Amino acid sequence: MARRPLPRIPSILSNRPLVARGRDLAQATRESASDILHPVITLTRGLRRQAAWLHEWWTRTPGDRRGPVLFLATSAVLVVALLPYGLVLVVLAVMGSAAWAGRDRPPVETGPDEAETAKLQAVYEALVPYLSDPADPKPLYAHEGSWEEAVTDYEFEDGRLLRLELRYPTYFMDGDPQARARVEQLLRAKAGRGREYRFDWNEEENHLTLTALPALTTGIAAQRFVTAPGEAILGFTDDDAVMLTIPVAEGEQRRDVPPVVWRTGPRSTEPHLLAVGRPGTGITTLLRSIALQALQQGDVLIVDGGGTGEYAFLTGRPGVIALESGLTGTLAVLEWAAHDTERRLIAVNRARQAGWQTPKDVRRPMWIVVDQPTALAQVAAVEGRPDPQELLEIPLRYGRGANVTVAVGDRIDALESLAAVVRAHTRARVVLGPVSPDQARAVLGVPPHTTPAAHTPAGRGYARLGDGPVHRLQVPHTPDPHNEETGKVHAQAVLSLLPAHPQPASGVDLAKRR
Repeated sequence: MARRPLPRIPSILSNRPLVARGRDLAQATRESASDILHPVITLTRGLRRQAAWLHEWWTRTPGDRRGPVLFLATSAVLVVALLPYGLVLVVLAVMGSAAWAGRDRPPVETGPDEAETAKLQAVYEALVPYLSDPADPKPLYAHEGSWEEAVTDYEFEDGRLLRLELRYPTYFMDGDPQARARVEQLLRAKAGRGREYRFDWNEEENHLTLTALPALTTGIAAQRFVTAPGEAILGFTDDDAVMLTIPVAEGEQRRDVPPVVWRTGPRSTEPHLLAVGRPGTGITTLLRSIALQALQQGDVLIVDGGGTGEYAFLTGRPGVIALESGLTGTLAVLEWAAHDTERRLIAVNRARQAGWQTPKDVRRPMWIVVDQPTALAQVAAVEGRPDPQELLEIPLRYGRGANVTVAVGDRIDALESLAAVVRAHTRARVVLGPVSPDQARAVLGVPPHTTPAAHTPAGRGYARLGDGPVHRLQVPHTPDPHNEETGKVHAQAVLSLLPAHPQPASGVDLAKRR
């Protein structure tokens, strides 16, 4: 009868010293016990976390609310206890939630890596000459210092700064625009010049926050926007800049985007607009977009001071009062607009005094869109004729009550040539294209809190409505549909927004009229 071979001794117990074998056996025993007790440990950890959360919640609950809460909890327990298998279901639910709360969670990596630490230290050392003072006994910024006390928060993406929050000493002149500009220029260079950044200065707590901004979309073309009466969409801005979003079509997709809404009419505090920029930056595109939106609400009078014919597609359309590009025609239509504004004001005052409703023709808005009035002003000065800008005084001064809106666009280098009445009564401001901080301040009244973009597409700039904040702006793409370089899709999008041409009367209708 063959004998069965003896089992092989495990390697951890053979050919090793007795002490090592005992240590390995103890470790194996602990690992086995840990595997066996792992569910128990998880449940215990979860129950402990739930108890801590319940204690913290009970501590935060005001004393006058603890009684009703305890009564509701007791009532719920009694109701569940009366149900079949109620207690069993409660125990299972508590154990399940405890198992979920006590599960092993991967450790969260904290702290920057070597490259990020070097980046933060470089930013800190570069700020030392700007944010330090030799008389400070405990300087926050000092040579051979550490960034950890100055930087309170940061965020990186692919090795580049997305967000940086730092402290600065109280003696730094954060109210001086030039001192701010030096620090912003330095941080922009260290964080990377290829992006736009927003700088938020918290003067009360001496904190500065740098945020890298995503590029604004340029794929939104002319379309019918969701607006209320008297509103016009100037363009679109950042998601956190305004509280409103509207649905738009961007290519074949539809999504909600935040608009810059310009409100006009009797209840508006900034009923007139001034837009300036370099040639080719989208001023005419913005005025075309405003004219198309105005035709959906009222009548439009257009003056093309540049004489480029980029508004010719509006000729003969219902609602277009006149389209002039020459000096003689411009003086005539602007003089008529001034008289019509006076007529509207008289009608409004008579209706209010008599307690009547305002006449329908007065309630219908009238928009005056003037592109490059300084070009016509130069021609008028040569010929010794009145400046067309002076004829805008009555619509600008009294147009709010008469439901008349004026939108003026011109080149930024002709800003000083604009009439004083135009600059004084256009409280809605837009500046497009690459401009210096001084030029932006001259147009908007305050400098923007963001750095200019590395590449500025057409229609890209800033907008400020009255005394509100400065918003980044991207004007919807509204090209001239008669231009040969305009694609068929964009040309059709613009033409679809125009009112249809009036149909000529048929022979039967003419016979009836006779």
